[in-house]
Amino acid sequence: MKKLLLLFVIISLAACGGSKKAVKSDKFTIESLQDKNYQQVISMYSDSNPENGTGVMEEGTKERPYTVLYPGSKNEILITWKDAPKTSIFDINYSEDGKWSSATGIKIGTTYDELTKINGKEVKFYGFGWDYSGAVDWNGGKLEDSNIRVFLNPEGEIADKFYGDRIINATPEEIEALNLKVSTIMYRD
Repeated sequence: MKKLLLLFVIISLAACGGSKKAVKSDKFTIESLQDKNYQQVISMYSDSNPENGTGVMEEGTKERPYTVLYPGSKNEILITWKDAPKTSIFDINYSEDGKWSSATGIKIGTTYDELTKINGKEVKFYGFGWDYSGAVDWNGGKLEDSNIRVFLNPEGEIADKFYGDRIINATPEEIEALNLKVSTIMYRD
């Protein structure tokens, strides 16, 4: 009987430990921020040392208030707001390989092949060397209607044909040679 009780206690403790880990990881998904106002964000991330300001966004066409959580760290994340009172998030983005990820499983460093697998269909991408360099087109896949936007960065050599504001047509061998990885993740409402 004592062995059975001990086994029950061990299983119960293991189950509790697993749920704590899941809650912790959910805190650092960008989707956990959606539909939050400034006060709610600061309450959720009280240790984030937030920096606030106003900047010109959207290719220099719109001035928006912003908040940077965990500035200067690998967990830095930028939130831009729709309004000055910061009641509604416009977008969220980050480019560091810290704790943040998307609930879809995408994180900084996710490879092109992994991204295609998550999407359930081959992704397309825009050329490099401009404001939206490496932007991904979900190509009708699972993430097509999501609010997640990602940008790829090549770790391999970039031939001239891969530059410019257009969707790139590349062979599987060319894509492999580029060694594309997610470099920025954005959530846009």
